[in-house]
Amino acid sequence: MRIEKYLADTGWGSRKDIKQLLAQKIVTINDQVCSKGGTQVTPGSDCVAVGGQLVPYQRYHYYLLNKPEGILSATEDRHHQTVIDWLGEGYQHLDLFPVGRLDIDTTGLLLLTNNGQLAHQLLSPKKKVDKTYTATIRGLVDQADIAAFEAGLDLGDFTSLPAELTVLSQDVDQGTSQIQVIIQEGKFHQVKRMFQAVGKEVLSLHRLAMGPLRLESDLAHGQWRSLTEQEAQALEPYGYVAE
Repeated sequence: MRIEKYLADTGWGSRKDIKQLLAQKIVTINDQVCSKGGTQVTPGSDCVAVGGQLVPYQRYHYYLLNKPEGILSATEDRHHQTVIDWLGEGYQHLDLFPVGRLDIDTTGLLLLTNNGQLAHQLLSPKKKVDKTYTATIRGLVDQADIAAFEAGLDLGDFTSLPAELTVLSQDVDQGTSQIQVIIQEGKFHQVKRMFQAVGKEVLSLHRLAMGPLRLESDLAHGQWRSLTEQEAQALEPYGYVAE
């Protein structure tokens, strides 16, 4: 592996940034100064350091974002800020992508990674991974709606898998309901379309959990962080790889 790629994979910046590090002669391989980007290095065998700081190899990256409104669950877009833009320039080179998508006006849990196998395991309907949402609904959700969600709804182009719908509270005067819904798919506008199918409208939508990952109160809207050790361990059955 080229030292340029090694340093990029471990978060040391863009190709331009890494060329500057090499030019400053502060990159070493096995205690020998390295100034050429094409120098070969073997992860796990060679000892790489920058300015005396050891740099263990890290191929895969994982970040948990509490997505705010107004940004796209995409890697790039000409007209709107994306969740990758939201992280800042220091993360653009990591080839991150969102695991699944949340609509531009939907908030909540979004995993950003470059581990494609993990994303497949979490998103495949065959794996039956729960995605938990809370929402404000225009309309009073009743037992007939709960039964319809449980049976699966014909949405025209597909029939949804059985979903668990729970009423958290209702405002009879306003004609609105606070609900929680658990689905095992994640098709385009799915939750909104499911409520449309029973004659109701989603006013706001927030993803609370995906599989073993769950948003906690200490991660405010717009904040993001690396996975905790406990979260990483919980994702191992889905293909989490530390390096």
